[in-house]
Amino acid sequence: MTARVRSVTGMRGVAAVPSYVVMQPTTLCNLDCAYCYLPHRAADRRMPVAVAEAVATAVAPWAAQGRFSVVWHGGEPLAAGREHLAALIAPFPAGVEHHVQTNATLIDDAWCAFFVAHGVRVSVSVDGPPDRNGDRVTRAGRPAYDRIVRGIAALRRHGLPFSALAVVSRPTPGLATELYDYFLDLGCDVLGLNIEETEGVNTRSNAHDAATVTAFWAELVAAWRRTPRVHLREVEWSLRYAAAVLTGAEGDLLPRQLDPIPTIGHDGSVTVLSPELAGFTDARYGDFSSGNVLATPLAEILAGAAGTDWVGEFLTGVEACRSSCAYFGFCGGGHAANRYFEQGRFDGTETEHCRNSKIRLLEGVLEHARDHESPAA
Repeated sequence: MTARVRSVTGMRGVAAVPSYVVMQPTTLCNLDCAYCYLPHRAADRRMPVAVAEAVATAVAPWAAQGRFSVVWHGGEPLAAGREHLAALIAPFPAGVEHHVQTNATLIDDAWCAFFVAHGVRVSVSVDGPPDRNGDRVTRAGRPAYDRIVRGIAALRRHGLPFSALAVVSRPTPGLATELYDYFLDLGCDVLGLNIEETEGVNTRSNAHDAATVTAFWAELVAAWRRTPRVHLREVEWSLRYAAAVLTGAEGDLLPRQLDPIPTIGHDGSVTVLSPELAGFTDARYGDFSSGNVLATPLAEILAGAAGTDWVGEFLTGVEACRSSCAYFGFCGGGHAANRYFEQGRFDGTETEHCRNSKIRLLEGVLEHARDHESPAA
């Protein structure tokens, strides 16, 4: 079943004001997942409080205009320790939403009390039942699953809601139903499923048979429709888009400018558009940084981000997608890191990530709708 997508116009450049910032409190991760993209996860390089203070100064006027989030992410944020993470959170104004993406292995009663005290929303990385977590191992190569579920049990014991994020390395028949049922029992409120990406230091192929991936997403929709208690991120995105197309409002879904998604590295360096590029260096593009908050205010860095050579090249690629891809209205041109790590540059168009997590996702939702449409009266 082929998507019918109208031409979408109007999105140009990079916005000067983000909707959230990503903060790296430490490069260290206590796990060594096979698909991880992070280049420095074995090193404990912690963010100085001065970096958080500089970012908080920029965030204050943005947060005063409406909802704003700070996402603590990469390596394992809890490895920074409660005292240091509290010191990094402290400069941010009241009303800012704090989120943490964690592998949950360090969560205990004290961490749960910390989340409550600081209003931190928790998202846990776990790939499903034990036999689906083979890539998630400790630095000694041992399975991490038992430690992960102990941390989740602590969250549940304290009545703390949490989201879950799972990586799917091989989308096979039956897996979508298995995963959805598992996460129903796990008790998460929101579930995101990422088909493994070839990016960063992870060079494993993410090429899959088109029909198999489409069937995976269709099966996931069917599992969710039977018991729609979990907010299923990818499916809900797709349904919102489909509803907008039916009402002629799909042009309202994409922002007029790309969200810069500034990622603040442990040292204050700022990488825009794709957090996965942080920490990498290329002979042609340099270190992908647009500046450092310890030297230049974040607002000023973002105002000039579109002038960075690789960002300009990426925007050229976005326009190429707009003019050539029937799915542009759904995906908005893809992600910079996927283009770079799959194609070696930024002005290409379709990637394996696009195929797996955008095109075949939407086709899977449409396939399910076709197969379950009501017969004509």
